[in-house]
Amino acid sequence: MNFWESMTGSDLTREWKAFEVRAAALPADYRAAWEEIKGHLSGYGDFTGRNLMPILDNALGLLEETAADGQGIQDVLGDDVQGFCAALAGGEGARSQRDRWREQLNKNVARKLGRLGG
Repeated sequence: MNFWESMTGSDLTREWKAFEVRAAALPADYRAAWEEIKGHLSGYGDFTGRNLMPILDNALGLLEETAADGQGIQDVLGDDVQGFCAALAGGEGARSQRDRWREQLNKNVARKLGRLGG
């Protein structure tokens, strides 16, 4: 990836389009699971979402392999897709973007209150 691609995000656009082409070849229940996975993982992304690309690639690969083996989507993901995504993102309790923002807000409020109180 060159500097221009990293600045414009054109590399991410190509990867997203490739993901969607691969996902379109999946059975309907697997495509629905793919949409759920994307939605649940989006909260774990950084500003650009670049950190999620390998995770999404692996998740899609898992769906492709298990669909080819004829397994049901419930056998692969179970009933807790959100928990599955949390595990992919770094385990249960992995920090999401919302957690990072909350932590930053709390630090800023504590800093302001510290100045006012002392």
